[in-house]
Amino acid sequence: MAVEEEGLRVFQSVKIKIGEAKNLPTYPGPNKMRDCYCTVNLDQEEVFRTKIVEKSLCPFYGEDFYCEIPRSFRHLSFYIFDRDVFRRDSIIGKVAIQKEDLQKYHNRDTWFQLQHVDADSEVQGKVHLEMRLSEVITDTGVICHKLATRVLECQGLPIVNGQCDPYATVTLAGPYRSEAKKTKVKKKTNNPHFDEVFYFEVTRPCSYSKKSHFDFEEEDVDKLEIRVDLWNASNLKFGDEFLGELRIPLKVLRQSSSYEAWYFLQPRDNGSKSLKPGDLGSLRLNVVYTEDHVFSSDYYSPLRDLLLKSADVEPVSASAAHILGEVCREKHEAAIPLVRLFLHYGKIVPFISAIANAEVKRTQDPNTIFRGNSLTSKCIDETMKLAGMHYLQVTLKPIIEEICQVHKPCEIDPVKLKDGENLENNMENLRQYVDRIFNVITKSGVSCPTVMCDIFFSLRESAAKRFQGDLDVRYTAVSSFIFLRFFAPAILSPNLFQLTPHHTDPQTSRTLTLISKTIQTLGSLSKSKSASFKESYMATFYDFFNEQKYADAVKNFLDLISSSGRRDHKSIEQPILLKEGFMIKRAQGRKRFGMKNFKKRWFRLTNHEFTYQKSKGNKKGDQPLYSIPIENILAVEKLEEESFKMKNMFQVIQPERALYIQANNCVEAKDWIDILTKVSQCNKKRLTVYHPSAYLNGHWLCCKATCDTTPGCTPCTGGLPANIQLDIDGDRETERIYSLFNLYMSKLEKMQEACGSKSVYDGPEQEEYSTFIIDDPQETYKTLKQIIAGVGALEQEHAQYKRDKFKKTKYGSQEHPIGDKSFQSYIRQQSEISAHSI
Repeated sequence: MAVEEEGLRVFQSVKIKIGEAKNLPTYPGPNKMRDCYCTVNLDQEEVFRTKIVEKSLCPFYGEDFYCEIPRSFRHLSFYIFDRDVFRRDSIIGKVAIQKEDLQKYHNRDTWFQLQHVDADSEVQGKVHLEMRLSEVITDTGVICHKLATRVLECQGLPIVNGQCDPYATVTLAGPYRSEAKKTKVKKKTNNPHFDEVFYFEVTRPCSYSKKSHFDFEEEDVDKLEIRVDLWNASNLKFGDEFLGELRIPLKVLRQSSSYEAWYFLQPRDNGSKSLKPGDLGSLRLNVVYTEDHVFSSDYYSPLRDLLLKSADVEPVSASAAHILGEVCREKHEAAIPLVRLFLHYGKIVPFISAIANAEVKRTQDPNTIFRGNSLTSKCIDETMKLAGMHYLQVTLKPIIEEICQVHKPCEIDPVKLKDGENLENNMENLRQYVDRIFNVITKSGVSCPTVMCDIFFSLRESAAKRFQGDLDVRYTAVSSFIFLRFFAPAILSPNLFQLTPHHTDPQTSRTLTLISKTIQTLGSLSKSKSASFKESYMATFYDFFNEQKYADAVKNFLDLISSSGRRDHKSIEQPILLKEGFMIKRAQGRKRFGMKNFKKRWFRLTNHEFTYQKSKGNKKGDQPLYSIPIENILAVEKLEEESFKMKNMFQVIQPERALYIQANNCVEAKDWIDILTKVSQCNKKRLTVYHPSAYLNGHWLCCKATCDTTPGCTPCTGGLPANIQLDIDGDRETERIYSLFNLYMSKLEKMQEACGSKSVYDGPEQEEYSTFIIDDPQETYKTLKQIIAGVGALEQEHAQYKRDKFKKTKYGSQEHPIGDKSFQSYIRQQSEISAHSI
């Protein structure tokens, strides 16, 4: 979901690795250990939570989290909580990284000191304020000035203990006076609209003479200020909670008698100080924050067209896509946007076929085919990850979940056996798991996505043609991807493939490691399999699988997924689970009498239906309380917060009524809206208009229409691609590729030099040029010239956009409130650029 700016879309995403915490403070009880988990928060809104690590002061999490960020934010925060069975979980400390500082830590493992959490450290939100000074004559004929302070509204206030009932106090303060006034309390909102005006008399000294209409005397201006404090009205005995403050000296009224601006709330000057660093421990994080500024499609045409014709360039090493792989430091940097771009335009198969064929021609030994981290390998990995995610879910998720829940002992290393465990029983448990997983994989060929099968067919043909004397190469070329790079990694780390929500516990992780090793070896079709294990206990265990039937099953499976005339997987009627989780729904009023209250339910979405039930359990007796067939979903849209004074709500519109649902946070709400929209995109009766607010008390809150069947008053949001698996924005991917070319411009120029050197000198290459694959220097040089021209043109457009935006932007506006440090640094940068260009 992009944040729209004038003529530009801004996409934000973050990829986080939560490593471990160390040296957490001891628990004050006799045990001293803690049960800790870590949350990821956008400002204070939780968007992810790790598993709980029990009885540790140095918990290891090892969890990855990725999300598209659907709104603006100021801080990316991480809180360490200690679970408490009887009371609210207590916060040990937090790490808060300002948005403008995220690039400092980009893709680097960094230890952050945990900071103390109190009311001042939790300040967030902004206030819209207006001040006006007017001259009045009192009954005694004395001229004085009256200050009117208007508190219009606040946005994004923190939620304290699950609620926010804010009010503001407005104080005119000086050395000899302090006059305070208070707004009404606004219930259950962190975006309150106050619109209240407060009047203060600003008296004049006797020496006052009317030099100009509003000519203050210096001592008055310097010593008076307006202070606005925000508070959460609390019913607790501890009193109201501080939410933030702002202080404005009256000198801002020197130039004009009225002043209006947005301000970021600030902590108190005398707020409680943090404990000294190190007292609360530290947290290891790796954060990759990406912000893409995407123009309209026509800006990218030259570069995009150059990239998309890569498959047709002879030789392919002279193509723009292949050159990107050559100049990037890591091949996967290039592979991710390239695969997404080619998938979006339906050209992934010819592109991968071309680069794979070129790699096969350079390979001398059939045993090393596709074993390196080449551009081909990384592109196929990324394609499988994107196109094969649902295939993995339907194939492996049920058995992986069972392994995680049942906890059967499967350790077969005699040295690692626990007391009371039996080696033979453990071997049998492990053998059964391997057998079951092997069977579900080798019987899943008909479900393998078409795009993967087409790529495997191409690999098989290239390998068989290159190594005609090796009859097994047609299988190993495919198995090196489907087993070694797809199924085996998913079994080893199921959390990275959305098969489990979190990193598995140590015992389950060990079981999955043993299964993954065995499946990998079974799929490799190597001649002496037992010898391929370093550990003797693995070689012994593998004797169970030395029968010919296993090799035959692998070959049959590989034949099926790499044949061009395979059965289309779309004819399979098996429902695919797309998403599930707890959310809160409002009763739909299906019964004539009954309360329309809110209840927590377990929601499940498949490609057939959207259902909810009371609990997570999926036993045979657990029937859904309600089911919406996918063809009955007419639209899925956000619901305005004003409807029920609840955030992160959306509506699933059906023929007779709308189902109102509240997700846990903004990221979850976006995910549900996106996938529900995608899965229902092709419904023939989809709506073009909808009501953004609810129907309450006999009328629609948005348009005030009284009939509940009145057509919507707002156009539905733009359609998404119908393909459930691949929601890709081609312009965004081209912008990312432009950013990479721009980042590695010096390497592009070095590659141009290498082309010139190769054309002129036929002798040995200079060492600095030997890293590039250049089969045809003239063709490669021609493409490089076009790339550099295309990148230069886009760079000029970005620079012009920044200059135009800089001219239009006002400090103190709603978008850039006073106190916005990122905007202040932006102003400095633009000023320096302007001065430099002058």
